[in-house]
Amino acid sequence: MGIAADIAIIVVAAWVGGFVAQRLNLPLILGYITAGIALGPYTGGITVTETHNIELLAEIGVALLLFALGIEFSFKKLKEVRRIALLGTPIQLLLSIALGFGIGRLLGWPPYESLWLGALVSVSSTVVVLKALAAKGALGGLPGRIMIGMLIVQDLAIVPMIIILPELQHLDRGLSALGWAVVRAALFLLAMVYGGTRVIPALLRRIASWNSRELFILSVMGLGLGIGYSSYLFGLSFAFGAFVAGMVLSESEYSHQALSDIIPLRDVFGMLFFVSAGMLLDLPFLYGNYGSVLVMLGPVVLGKALILVGLVRAFGYRGTTALTVGFGIFQIGEFSFLLGRAGLGKGAIRPETFSLLLATAVITMILTPFAMRLVDPLVSSYYRRRRAAPPLALDTPAHEAQGHIIIAGYGRVGSYTAMVLRRLDFPCVVIELDQNAALGARSAGIPVIFGDAGSPVVLQAAGVHAARLLLVTVPAAFDVELVVSRARQLNKDLHIVARAVHMSQMEHLHELGAHELVQPESESALQIVRQALLHFDMPVLEIERFTDAVRKELYKPLYRLETDAALLQRLQKATRSLEIEWITLSGQSPLVGKSAARAGIRQHTGASIVTVLRGEDTYSNPDPEMVFEPGDLIAVLGTVAQRARFREILG
Repeated sequence: MGIAADIAIIVVAAWVGGFVAQRLNLPLILGYITAGIALGPYTGGITVTETHNIELLAEIGVALLLFALGIEFSFKKLKEVRRIALLGTPIQLLLSIALGFGIGRLLGWPPYESLWLGALVSVSSTVVVLKALAAKGALGGLPGRIMIGMLIVQDLAIVPMIIILPELQHLDRGLSALGWAVVRAALFLLAMVYGGTRVIPALLRRIASWNSRELFILSVMGLGLGIGYSSYLFGLSFAFGAFVAGMVLSESEYSHQALSDIIPLRDVFGMLFFVSAGMLLDLPFLYGNYGSVLVMLGPVVLGKALILVGLVRAFGYRGTTALTVGFGIFQIGEFSFLLGRAGLGKGAIRPETFSLLLATAVITMILTPFAMRLVDPLVSSYYRRRRAAPPLALDTPAHEAQGHIIIAGYGRVGSYTAMVLRRLDFPCVVIELDQNAALGARSAGIPVIFGDAGSPVVLQAAGVHAARLLLVTVPAAFDVELVVSRARQLNKDLHIVARAVHMSQMEHLHELGAHELVQPESESALQIVRQALLHFDMPVLEIERFTDAVRKELYKPLYRLETDAALLQRLQKATRSLEIEWITLSGQSPLVGKSAARAGIRQHTGASIVTVLRGEDTYSNPDPEMVFEPGDLIAVLGTVAQRARFREILG
């Protein structure tokens, strides 16, 4: 079956490796790399035959990963760390190149090959760092933003390295090639910033208006990979172009849904990258040259970490930030494989040097998740020994909205709900996938997130962690259950009121985490029945008893679970049983000339007189000794029976 069989083997092996890693509380990428080692050509047993084709598919995984990163990491976020990214990263690259050059000379390599080694170890792994940050939930924190900013500049630096390193023996020709590459890169970025920011949002707006989920996903994929390929034609890397496309898309209102749709594909193709990285590890070579590997591994890990920690502190970042960055991007990156192949093809580095680099790179990738996990315990231990409180680091940006209401769905129910809540000045955020409905919410002045409310990415964009209440008004039963379960996973303390599509769904929704449930069709039917019975002169009290009995039967799961909804139903029943009746006193009324206390209204009827209108004057909660006059309009509060007894007194 060729590559189809290889993909099937890889998926199964990655699933097994990921399952074992999850059970051992280890990062999933370690399971994927282990699966790649097991399937590689150096271990025997089941072996992937089309290794090169798998590596090509892995490049798509890298591109999709950077495309998703670009969507999450907008121009605004890049601006926050531009100083250390644009100034600090070139310094880090030069210091790391010097470190690698020293390691090469220590191993007895020629100066030119040692320089190549310095360039290879200077670049870190964007893919590994992103996965490790995502596993920690630290993509949005300050250390995460610094690392991503530095990694972007490192990835950009690969292009001049590939051009100029092979041409060092002909420097004049290399500089001219580098200058032309800079011009091409500038033209590409200019076209994307000024053209893409106008064309891409308009294109997605048009596609979203057709309400075709499949076409929207395909459009997002086409934009990411298509622009990535365009950057490749411009002489830049395929992955960098995909990243720029993501950054352009991040400024669009459709970015959250695009990210939600791309994540499953990103994870599958990203898995192929880690498996293919594991396949590169030659265990017999590692065993036979473990001394050289250790000589390279120790200085690379410790040297790069110290360079990064010192650099981050020099740029004014304190607390755990510097240590997190140092322990985060010390590894050798995936683009070093590309640079190493170029050096191998030019004869600048020997095959054994390339094998040594691969072994060291894969080991540093494996160590990264463990190193990032060490940061918090090390900091806590350090300050505990000093008997001082660790410094507070504002690593996670606060949500723009706090204590707000999220309304999932802006259909007939959701739009009316949002309108009422806005009139009461409650802060609301609407999530809506339908383009026309989303535009309607925006025109009404309501903040709206375009996307599927069942997506964790979209819920996080709506501030689910800081929300006080979630109202699920979407009409499809499966969608309601998905939104409730995803929201409950993201915020265990969030109160959820959901629309039950059918009565049999109510108990299941409560098990998923909904606090209160409403079944609109049943409520509408009960109100219609109530109005119909009133036209047949059925006593109001009997109507209330009948409809309450039916409602209790319908909402049996809620009454049995004793939720707040059951209490609300009982309060509504008590409220409806008390009604106000307005009566005008004539000159012959037995109450004229008497007070409520003297007539004994409360004692004989149980009703209460709550308001008296006399001419232009209004008396709320009138004094029991107030004497009634002809023409007084009185409001009598009580049940049907109490008000009937009051009318008997009036004759």
